[in-house]
Amino acid sequence: MRKIPSFLYLLLMGLILWSCQPGVNNIDLSEEDFVFENANVIDVTDGNLIKAHVVVEDYKISKIIKSDEPYTWGNATVIPASGKFILPGLAEMHAHIPSMEWDDPIIEETLFLYLSNGVTTIRGMLGNPVHLELREKANNREIISPRIFTSSPSLNGNTVRTPEEARSQVQAFAAAGYDFLKLHPGIRLHVFDEIVKTANESGIPFAGHVSNLVRVRHALENKYQTIDHVDGFMEGLVPEEAGVNPIENGFFGYNFTDLADTSRIGELVQLSKDNGVWIVPTQALFDRWFSPTPAESLVGEDEMKYMSGETRKNWVDSKNNLTNTSNYDSTQWERYNQIRHQLIKSLHEHGQGLLLGSDAPQVFNVPGFSIHHELKGMLDAGLTPLEALQIGTINPATFYEGNFGQIKEGMEADLIMTDKNPLEDLTHLKNPAGVMARGQWMDRELIQQKLGEIAAKYK
Repeated sequence: MRKIPSFLYLLLMGLILWSCQPGVNNIDLSEEDFVFENANVIDVTDGNLIKAHVVVEDYKISKIIKSDEPYTWGNATVIPASGKFILPGLAEMHAHIPSMEWDDPIIEETLFLYLSNGVTTIRGMLGNPVHLELREKANNREIISPRIFTSSPSLNGNTVRTPEEARSQVQAFAAAGYDFLKLHPGIRLHVFDEIVKTANESGIPFAGHVSNLVRVRHALENKYQTIDHVDGFMEGLVPEEAGVNPIENGFFGYNFTDLADTSRIGELVQLSKDNGVWIVPTQALFDRWFSPTPAESLVGEDEMKYMSGETRKNWVDSKNNLTNTSNYDSTQWERYNQIRHQLIKSLHEHGQGLLLGSDAPQVFNVPGFSIHHELKGMLDAGLTPLEALQIGTINPATFYEGNFGQIKEGMEADLIMTDKNPLEDLTHLKNPAGVMARGQWMDRELIQQKLGEIAAKYK
């Protein structure tokens, strides 16, 4: 028998002895598994940090090992995370997905743009039958995608003109399997009441805009799942004796800015809590599309390179058509925005709660990138960095009773790895070191490569 060379023998014995010595732990993982070694794990429930190895098996966080001892991990992919920070993936609770075949490149690009910024859950707010198929493919990990929840197609003043139409469409959307109904403006009061009645009978929630003729108090009392954009609240602050015509509210109540009585905020917020109505602020929409910031400034931002030239032009035109008018006043916008901030802060502190959502891709809100603008909007409204993270992690998980939203054993493996602590500065979430969506890992190199391909397409 051929002898093993002495130096190989000694090396082999050394490895065996080292792996068996006290303090060296052996966990036999497969090549489909991942280990984030020596990471700073952010507990988003309280902001505490723990240094730990995070083990991902079968798309879930299987172990969080608080230890500095050496480990061997079998065949797992080991990601050095010393000095890095790990937190749960974010939810974009007012997202839009293009309405085209599920395998269209535009849909793939849009989903990737969300992921590239750590958005691992999206709530599609304008549904289409193709989104049902897309949702299932995402759930089965057949595509690289955030987790998807999808609304029905729009219910609005044109699509549901009578109670009979409302009843028929609600029943059809519930039977098709949409997660919730999307309400848009223009719905008359008696039609809205039929939507509510049929939705409750069919077991499907409803969310979105508050129609002018419905008014926010009636909307809250009928238990919207969410009211998005803080819609209807500005009108709700106007005293009845002002005798305003609700259809003359302007852009989300802007025309009523100087009639709003902020002492009425507490009543509306309490109604939201009493009826379990969550609020998705989409503050980025108001800080960008509706702000005095020139369109030419916004369209020059680096993230705009991921949008087509046609889209960028449409956004410029849309903003200019909204703000370059005789009815628009930048100082009134500032007063209006201050009231929105008061509403958002109070709804966070005393209402049912907030859910992070920016309305992307809406005007100058690039998917994924706009979540950073929304986070800044939450800071401007008075939330702390931890609170802003919580409305994008724990709150959506609570809302959906989902197995995500924390770095915790047994949770689905949605996470962001950053170079610096985002609790010190939320801009550290930008350009992440990597993103994992339900166990599917994308490092910075891959993210930047794919972003480069999208930018090149629209150059």
